Amino acid sequence: MTQNFDIIIVGGGMVGATVACALGNSHLNVAIIEKNIPEAFNNKQPHDMRVSALSIASKNILKTIGAWQGILDRRYCPFKRMRVFETAGDTEFCSDDINHDQLGFIVENRITQLALLEQLQQFENITLFAPMGIKTIDYSLTETQLELEDGQLLGTKMLVAADGGQSRVRQSVGLGVTSWDYQQHAMVIYIETDYSQQDITWQRFTPSGPQAFLPLTGHYGSIVWYNSVDEVRRLKTLHYPELMQELIAAFPECLGKVTQILSVASFPLKRQHAQSYVKQGVALVGDAAHIINPLAGQGVNIGLLDAAALAEVLIEAHKNGENIADLTVLKRYESLRRNENLKMMTVMDIFYRVFSNKVVPIKFLRNLGLGLAERVLPVKNKIMKAAMGLEGKLPKLARGESID
Repeated sequence: MTQNFDIIIVGGGMVGATVACALGNSHLNVAIIEKNIPEAFNNKQPHDMRVSALSIASKNILKTIGAWQGILDRRYCPFKRMRVFETAGDTEFCSDDINHDQLGFIVENRITQLALLEQLQQFENITLFAPMGIKTIDYSLTETQLELEDGQLLGTKMLVAADGGQSRVRQSVGLGVTSWDYQQHAMVIYIETDYSQQDITWQRFTPSGPQAFLPLTGHYGSIVWYNSVDEVRRLKTLHYPELMQELIAAFPECLGKVTQILSVASFPLKRQHAQSYVKQGVALVGDAAHIINPLAGQGVNIGLLDAAALAEVLIEAHKNGENIADLTVLKRYESLRRNENLKMMTVMDIFYRVFSNKVVPIKFLRNLGLGLAERVLPVKNKIMKAAMGLEGKLPKLARGESID
């Protein structure tokens, strides 16, 4: 027997679970399927390697759907300042300059996901299938049927793909992507420092690639070291005392004394964008739709904006008596998000290529640009607001408004 739902969301990570919570208490019957449930949190655990810099817009979304308190009850690190510098150019942004308490929050991905999964269980119209994998996806223009690994059959007219960069849903329905590699890897190093909890995140540009620091709670931080594939492989083979010496030699003094390296991971840099976000009865959100250069930490933030925009479109269409699976309805979501995401991806790509360029005139111009950003306050404040997700056409949830 098939269980039928108005909407089925495949993927209960941060973005998929946000879509579900945003649809909570609506008149839509929603299922969400997640293969892996994260480990429960306790505050004695070390920080996870996977963290995100959540913007103010992301905080507004999570707070409005009721999940932010779950983050506050666990662990998070607010930051007020953001510094961008290289040999000559240097600029520092501070939330005080635009009358905000913070620029953003560093939060472990698992904590954000746990807070969302906890919240979505408060909604009677949401059914969570987890931990649960999908055996088959049978898509058609009129209805999609999914067979779960335990044999359950689910049917829907509206499928949401929130299942990551290698999205099985996207592939099953035939939505293509354009992608390329940057020929660099990012090495993530979880460290303990002499400094207590900091309120600044910084990024320095070097000829071999960017170096970044993300503050965590207590005496901890996360370093992101961009470098060539071969160099990252070499660094990962080093014992921690040897890697410590490489860090000391390569990173600026503002890192402070690193007392301990706790863990190391790496991942390739890639850009990927779906050629279309929607098809009759299907919508892509988050990494299923786009993978962005992690340079400014905007990946999860634009994914949460996708989630907020899609939920708003679906709820409004349903209230107006429209078929929520109709392509004309789903195109409204695509028009709200695809070009916005493409702009962000393009800006990050230009930023990455300009600051990774060793040509002297370009180096001069980028240092000049950093100097101007520091001295011209309207420009500086606009950059800050963009990083905080406070610029452009925002979904209601990102403005802290309900979509019920």
